[in-house]
Amino acid sequence: MAASSRTGKRPRWPSALLGGLSSAALALAPLSGPSPAWAQDSASPTTAGAWCESTQTTKHLDAAVSDTLRRTGVPGAIVGVWGSHCRYEKAVGIADKATGAPMRTDFYSRIGSETKTFTITGVLQLVDDGKIGLDDPIATYVPGVPEGDRITLRQLAGMRSGLFPYSADEDFVNALLADPNRPWTPQELLSYSFRHPLDFQPGQGLEYSNTNTILLGLVVEKVSGLPLHKYVRQRIAEPLQLEHTLFPTDASFPKPHAQGYTQQTPDGSETVATDWNPSWGWAAGAMISTLHDLRTWGRAVATGALLSPETQAQRLQTVSAPPLPPDVGYGLGIFVAEGWIGHNGSLPGYESLTLYLPQQQTTLVVLLNSDEPAPGIPEPSSAFGTAITKIISPDHVFQLQPS
Repeated sequence: MAASSRTGKRPRWPSALLGGLSSAALALAPLSGPSPAWAQDSASPTTAGAWCESTQTTKHLDAAVSDTLRRTGVPGAIVGVWGSHCRYEKAVGIADKATGAPMRTDFYSRIGSETKTFTITGVLQLVDDGKIGLDDPIATYVPGVPEGDRITLRQLAGMRSGLFPYSADEDFVNALLADPNRPWTPQELLSYSFRHPLDFQPGQGLEYSNTNTILLGLVVEKVSGLPLHKYVRQRIAEPLQLEHTLFPTDASFPKPHAQGYTQQTPDGSETVATDWNPSWGWAAGAMISTLHDLRTWGRAVATGALLSPETQAQRLQTVSAPPLPPDVGYGLGIFVAEGWIGHNGSLPGYESLTLYLPQQQTTLVVLLNSDEPAPGIPEPSSAFGTAITKIISPDHVFQLQPS
């Protein structure tokens, strides 16, 4: 998922996700119709014919991706950049350390906290349906939440509830690492949060907490009458033709996919986390997708393709305050950073980053098969985002961590 998937540590915003444009609402054209012809795959699964304005630009991107792979120490990366004058799709590095198999652009990948963008889109759709209101208290839908009569759905979606992040609870961390294959229920996850007092009064601070999105997933289920995974498929994935995006209910992982490597173990040694059960992230981090589906989703979520303009405007009203970095703002399950709108994800074995820059109508997707930090690089996916945007959008360089 994101920062909070760094088990045993309090969530750190930069590794959770971020973004900062401003609190101004954006009115953007909705995504409609099939992908343009130039976006269709025509090359091998390992590297779709890359071009980006000029051969020289492509060479710069190749060099930046290779250099960032080396600096981060990530085994493999899948990168895509698409715009009106740009198409670049590349798989570099290895997918399996045991066999040396290469990364491929058609791999499925666990996307961690990008799941939040789907869950909160579901909440906002129900707002558009007139079934809920963003300023409704969570107690209306889920009993037993501390201060639940004062915490609103808006505060949950904007990470401003003050609820303790269950993934920072020591007992939870120990239980997860002792048995990564264990299935978890939402109620079990919330119990680790609710044993703690609020970190701040509702609406009076900003803290990334998976607890918030677990609660919102329960709201979607109660109001829609559908299990969350079915809601996401029927109301989000199918309308956008995201044929390779799924919300697993167990540890199943479609092939082809890369092996995922992590050091989130009791002794800090590296292990393969490919088949760890992601139910501990549920509405906050359990989903799986692909490079091309995330290309569609990146634009759709940033432009409000499935929402009314009024509701999308509320989504993009961001808060910029400590502990966020400068020029980064968090809205309702989405961030805005130097003009780029989107989200990242990190959970044991995998990281992802999906961004859209409306000024250039450009989408950027990064998928990695490791969540292991490198010296000075706590989030490898952000390092890729920075290196790539220095080339494709020098006036809008994505930055979530110190350079």
